[in-house]
Amino acid sequence: MGKEKHYWLLKTEPGEWSWEDQSANGGLSNWDGVKNKQAQKHLKAMLLGDLCFFYHSGAKARRVVGVVSVVREWYEEGNDGGGAVDVRRVGEMRRAVDLGEMKKENGLKGFGLFRQPRLSVVPVPEEVWKRVCEMGGGYEEDEGESGEAEVGDHGGG
Repeated sequence: MGKEKHYWLLKTEPGEWSWEDQSANGGLSNWDGVKNKQAQKHLKAMLLGDLCFFYHSGAKARRVVGVVSVVREWYEEGNDGGGAVDVRRVGEMRRAVDLGEMKKENGLKGFGLFRQPRLSVVPVPEEVWKRVCEMGGGYEEDEGESGEAEVGDHGGG
């Protein structure tokens, strides 16, 4: 009996750290810069192998654009009590799922993204994960990405 997989949503402004940025450097980066204590608590709860929606926030683009996997659990960085998790690109959504579209979906009522829209790290219930994946036609998993890469700073969160 293995560990239960958890699902999350990680928000970032595309001008700070975009899906294209995440896809560079072998798709590996550290997710840092999270100051909100509740969002940090969610980062600290992440386990190896957990999957996260990569969500573009901001005025022009509020949508799920891809999926990343946790490849290193919470670790402290610097002297300010901050920290990070490392994530690796899993794949791009076949079709980005817009916030407005999600809000209209009955099966997503009560999703934390809607209740706390400013929170940058949000837990995603499994049934919500499955429905959003269906809405986006799933995601294209990258194949053959096995090279070692330095962890890049995601610079926002």
